Amino acid sequence: MTPPDPEPKGFDLATLLAERGAERYDLHARYLNHQLPRMLHTIGFDKVYERAEGAYFWDDEGQDYLDMLAGFGVMGVGRHHPVVRKALHDVLDAGLADLTRFDCQPLPGLLAEKLLSYTPHLDRVFFGNSGTEAVETALKFARFATGRPRVLYCDHAFHGLTTGSLSVNGEGGFRDGFAPLLPDTAVPLGDLAALERELARGDVAGLIVEPIQGKGVHAAPPGYLRAAQDLLHRHKALLIADEVQTGLGRTGDFFAYQHDEGVEPDLVCVSKALSGGYVPVGATLGKDWIFKKVYSSMDRVLVHSASFGANAQAMAAGLATLSVMEDERIVANARASGDLLRTRLAALVDRYELLHEVRGRGLMIGIEFGRPKSLGLRSRWTMLQAARKGLFAQMVVVPLLQRHRILTQVSGDHLEVIKLIPPLVIGEPEVDRFVTAFTAVMDDAHGGGGLMWEFGRTLVKQAVANR
Repeated sequence: MTPPDPEPKGFDLATLLAERGAERYDLHARYLNHQLPRMLHTIGFDKVYERAEGAYFWDDEGQDYLDMLAGFGVMGVGRHHPVVRKALHDVLDAGLADLTRFDCQPLPGLLAEKLLSYTPHLDRVFFGNSGTEAVETALKFARFATGRPRVLYCDHAFHGLTTGSLSVNGEGGFRDGFAPLLPDTAVPLGDLAALERELARGDVAGLIVEPIQGKGVHAAPPGYLRAAQDLLHRHKALLIADEVQTGLGRTGDFFAYQHDEGVEPDLVCVSKALSGGYVPVGATLGKDWIFKKVYSSMDRVLVHSASFGANAQAMAAGLATLSVMEDERIVANARASGDLLRTRLAALVDRYELLHEVRGRGLMIGIEFGRPKSLGLRSRWTMLQAARKGLFAQMVVVPLLQRHRILTQVSGDHLEVIKLIPPLVIGEPEVDRFVTAFTAVMDDAHGGGGLMWEFGRTLVKQAVANR
């Protein structure tokens, strides 16, 4: 006799997580990027975070962690903001006829209208799903609108990891093994003469630039963006501002290019914080004539599109996020909290010989370490540098998490720079907590021994083994 079919279990998320949540690291090792859990185990970052709110996580033992990374800048308004959460519940409950592909829903138009109000010289928006998609859109639009094949980018830039955006990525470690890429060309950030030499060849569609580079936290020199814009326009090329990380208040203005008077990019890429930390969204803002060239006829209505672009959940999250930013004066808070944090950290430069510079704008701050003067510290520094550049910065990041429960990141491969990009909602209590912890770590590093340098020797062995 055939046994009856089992009753369907249905789907219950809470039950699934309760039953399988403890397997998180094993699941990643088996089915996803196997190097991620390996790396986390090696440096002691293999925590079990259970919940999050605002600028904090809590682990499975109930301990709080200060988030100075914000999911690489995504959590601009903090984690699980109640206004954004409610907007998502509301849009799901509304049961909208979403993504029919052959109608015009109101939410994309409303979000585009709102975004453009912060940069009134631009006219239209294309919505995708990520920062790299926003960059890909800008590259395509610039090439088509100008009829030219080449886009310039800056040394050490990061614009994404899909093939087009990788072609304008200034970090060789990301590009290695993925050639051939598009025929784009790097110029040094701030070097107007190099820019003009490339423009003189007559085949340049535009220059894409981060007003503050994420890798190393290097700002474009004062006046550079305006001068570059003038050069580009003289040669009938476009200025593309990559504001994926710097945009939406991160640097103390809504867009980072607005720090320089008279800068009006032809295309602006945004993403990250626009999501409210929930639904992926990317946007490319541009001038009317560029969009009208790309979408020049009804035959070309779908010449550039995205299957999930402008979906109702992403649009609702974006609208709610911008509302929160205005109501809670998030941009002003980023400027004030960033000034406070940067000033207090900069005051430590003369105190610690391993600490060389504190730089940045708003809540995008780079802390750079460098070769000390005293013999004892210099020998230890040299040992680390011989094994792999960037190990000292990692030595700072690890105790910040393990001893002080503060999450940070090294700003890039082979860099002795820590980047701070916390949620834009942090205030004086979070600044106090970070500065106190950082001071303790620096005291330990300058003490000449202890657990920190023991960990450094472990990192050296690991670096040598990986060669």
